[in-house]
Amino acid sequence: MKAVILAGGKGTRLRPLTIYTPKPIVPVVNRPFLEYQIEVLKRAGVTDIAISLSYQPDKIEHFWGDGAELGVRLSYLTEAIPLGTGGAYRFAADGCETATVVVNGDILTDIDLAEIIRTHKERKAIATLTLTRVEDTSRYGLVELDPEGKVVRFLEKPKPEEAAKIGVNTINAGIYILEPEVLALAPKGENRSFETQIMPEIIERGMPFFGHVIEQNYWSDIGTPATYLEANLDLLSGKIRGFELAENTGSEIAAGASVDDVSRLAEDCTVKPGAEIRSSVLGRGVLVEERAVIENSVIWPHTRIAAGAVIRDAVVGRSCHIGRHASVGKGAILGDKTQLTDYTRV
Repeated sequence: MKAVILAGGKGTRLRPLTIYTPKPIVPVVNRPFLEYQIEVLKRAGVTDIAISLSYQPDKIEHFWGDGAELGVRLSYLTEAIPLGTGGAYRFAADGCETATVVVNGDILTDIDLAEIIRTHKERKAIATLTLTRVEDTSRYGLVELDPEGKVVRFLEKPKPEEAAKIGVNTINAGIYILEPEVLALAPKGENRSFETQIMPEIIERGMPFFGHVIEQNYWSDIGTPATYLEANLDLLSGKIRGFELAENTGSEIAAGASVDDVSRLAEDCTVKPGAEIRSSVLGRGVLVEERAVIENSVIWPHTRIAAGAVIRDAVVGRSCHIGRHASVGKGAILGDKTQLTDYTRV
């Protein structure tokens, strides 16, 4: 079985964090984001993985190479022109004679993919679509299933009263298992969408098409700064299961500093006396000076937090300087190389 990760987006919703760092290698608890998807695939025995790229592909390919260090075999394909989700799948899986797992490049989850593959095979499905439940149905296109779990139709952002009337609150969770027959529905070189073209055509043709609802596992689209920060904090708190987080080693933490057991510091960090780190992630080489406070935040590598600065519920990019007694508050997202003067409030 082969996997295709659709990672061709520019990460526009995550800007300014993705201006210099492509979304697949944006750090989540000091680990490139896409490695979490690769680990989920590897656990299910799927080790032949193609990554479909478009934005800054050289940075991504250089980062992982052939994937040997991750215990998988990686290949990379760069679209000359945007092909949409379905077109990118055809581009990456063309000629594949076995089922393909397709994963949207925004998804962080701890699902048991092997179970979904097993159910897909038992049902003799041509396509299986993972779904997750949401409370606010007005923000999403919904997917309706029949009592047997077959996909019946797609509803494009129905009004809340309409969704309540039919009792549907499931949305596309961005993971598909597709048999080779689906390739024929995405003509080679054409821009095609899974959601608006290929999936409706599967229904129209009466092909065996099932939904698998994620009920107990974690699922998040980390495509926005808010959900990106939330995902980091959820990993720290243990809400996302099955991933081992690196221990705090190789950093210099002063005797008078306070770093809680939840926080994760990469190598070469320095935390000076009186500084406090709570439920936060510090990238490699971060310097936290005296009496600075960092709480519920993510700090990217080689950033300097000056004495007395306070950062709460925020994300600070790479190689920034936060001045003395500056305050960075809830929801703030600072791009790489941001400079805040002393006593600034953001």
